[in-house]
Amino acid sequence: MSKPSVIMFNRAYPPVRGATGRMLRDLARGMAADGWHVTVIAAGPKAGRERDGDVRIIRVKGAARPRSMFAYGLIWLRMMMAGMRLKRRDLVVTMTDPPLLAVIGDMVAKSKGSRHIHWCQDLYPDLLPALGAGMPEFIMRCLHAASYRAMARCDRIVVIGRCMARRLVRGGIDARRISFIPNWPDRELVSPVRRLRPANGNAVHKELFASSEPKFRVLYSGTMGKAHPIDSIIDAARILNGKNPEIEFVFVGEGQGFDRLARARDRQGLENIRMIPWQPVSRLRDLMESGDLHLISMNQDAVGMLVPCKLYSAMAVGRPCVFVGPPHSEAARTINDFKAGAVVPQGDGRALADVILRYRMDGDAWFAAHEGANMAGKIFRPDESIDAWIRRARGVVQGGLPRRTGIRAAFNRRHGEGRRKAA
Repeated sequence: MSKPSVIMFNRAYPPVRGATGRMLRDLARGMAADGWHVTVIAAGPKAGRERDGDVRIIRVKGAARPRSMFAYGLIWLRMMMAGMRLKRRDLVVTMTDPPLLAVIGDMVAKSKGSRHIHWCQDLYPDLLPALGAGMPEFIMRCLHAASYRAMARCDRIVVIGRCMARRLVRGGIDARRISFIPNWPDRELVSPVRRLRPANGNAVHKELFASSEPKFRVLYSGTMGKAHPIDSIIDAARILNGKNPEIEFVFVGEGQGFDRLARARDRQGLENIRMIPWQPVSRLRDLMESGDLHLISMNQDAVGMLVPCKLYSAMAVGRPCVFVGPPHSEAARTINDFKAGAVVPQGDGRALADVILRYRMDGDAWFAAHEGANMAGKIFRPDESIDAWIRRARGVVQGGLPRRTGIRAAFNRRHGEGRRKAA
């Protein structure tokens, strides 16, 4: 039997930074190791072709950090043209950067007679208002219709949160086409032997914090964009500033929120906030272990549209998590399911400060959350999710639900019988 083939679409792929690119690389390598012919279409500083082991990469020209919808649209068009030029593949996999890649996948799959899986990392265009991207209502309706029409014709949609699956079903997507496969932490964070090392004893701590007193560090590591509000975090830092000098907030990464955080720190004189630039992957494990407590933040309006992947990184190193965001989101449910930390509502800086103080002062509470995070870390592992992904992909290629089912028909099948009974 000949090897199955797949073409995968996403703007980011290492060395271009981005969480979706990191996970795409893990999956692409996993599928190649499983015997697939894998081609990835991604963006980069210049167009060209390269190899990542057995993975073939086609780069279209595109900025590493697009600054406008026009820039994203240009990348989208170039990726679409690159996909249409390729020979037929058994399977098309689309992610969500840039938005509406599902539409590209639908066009390529239809023209080539391929199967199509959409990997829904972020739900666009639904997420755009939560990101502050205002658009005329007519344009939003058109984008929404195009996106959901393409997803309704997918052979399968892989979602990263149960809340995302519910939102898609409410939007008219056939539930039988949806699979929930959670994201996973960086492989650098997964070691054969799990151990609790003191946060103050690793290499990153010795280099970045050598001149400071021992601290209880509340760590935020990763992108801080418009979907990650920081008002409650700033309020908590202000409440604890001076009163609890042993507690330090450490922010590592990049994003628009870091500039705002720096201004708030300087304006309010928050000496308990330390900001560190993005760190290379080789230092990731030591960096994550340098925090005693991990902070995760998500916009209330983004429920069902994204899941912060930094949650899995914190759990991979056994650190308790405090999630500032909606309690009915995937991140909140996971923390509560494993008793791996606490969930704090958005806008309540006092509640956040109290939770941080509790974990600082109550060793039993901290160790109980540490054990919960450790348990979760043994479950949310790269190989588990990648194996589940490959099984779904093989099932789609070998058969399954028919590709072309309209969104209206799917909606009517699900709701028509209920309306008839009610009548």
